[in-house]
Amino acid sequence: MGASRVFRLNNGVSVTQEQLDHWNRWLSKTSGPQEVIRWAVMTFPHLYQTTAFGLTGLATIDMLAKLRSEDSEVQVPLIFVDTLHHFPQTLDLLAVVQERYYTPVGQQVAVFRPEGCASEKEFAAAHGEFLWERDEDKYDFLVKAEPARRAYKSLGCTAVFTGRRRSQGAARSALQFVEVDELNGIVKINPLADWTFDQVRQYVDDNNVPFNELLNYGYRSIGDYHSTAPVQDGEDERAGRWKGKNKTECGIHETSRFAKYLESTSTAK
Repeated sequence: MGASRVFRLNNGVSVTQEQLDHWNRWLSKTSGPQEVIRWAVMTFPHLYQTTAFGLTGLATIDMLAKLRSEDSEVQVPLIFVDTLHHFPQTLDLLAVVQERYYTPVGQQVAVFRPEGCASEKEFAAAHGEFLWERDEDKYDFLVKAEPARRAYKSLGCTAVFTGRRRSQGAARSALQFVEVDELNGIVKINPLADWTFDQVRQYVDDNNVPFNELLNYGYRSIGDYHSTAPVQDGEDERAGRWKGKNKTECGIHETSRFAKYLESTSTAK
């Protein structure tokens, strides 16, 4: 039998394919996302959560808060990538989440924006109007992939929780609980990978978790205002994202799309 593949990650961490396979087999037999979260907290140093405040991310935030109430040493800081093109309701929710979950424990949500820009107006001045229509890959890199990469690097992340689930379909249908993002040198953990939208919504309702008010108007997956629409009855959960386009991911979880941009930026520096 050949040697297992080894992934070299941030902070000198190494993970083998054999370890990944073992973790995923074991986690598939756990009693639920709370157990996945407990395992990750005990396993990984420099553990963070990244979210755009979708329902799954919000449920994870609440589960972590409940775990923290049992053990004050559980500290998993939150990363939010502000693309500068979010709905106002998303930014309002950021303030609510900060006040409810992080201010009481003396933490600040780590907000990362497109480099050199503090507003949508500044972004348009730097890169031109409607960049998402002219060069979608470049737009996704500048507002999502690059800020996320900068966050992981500057914060020294080893692993991050994400809010992806298999029931969201497309590329996520084969999602594992634990994955390696080689380009960013981190482990990605998907604690609610096997939950459905209805299960997540039930948790949010049962635990009085704050959520984006746009969900009340038919939006199920909420991203940038220019590429998000309500979902019709019978449509997939993420059908409102990039409607009419052959696209299912924004780029944060498809890093291979941006290798050329990352190479050019690193060369420039």
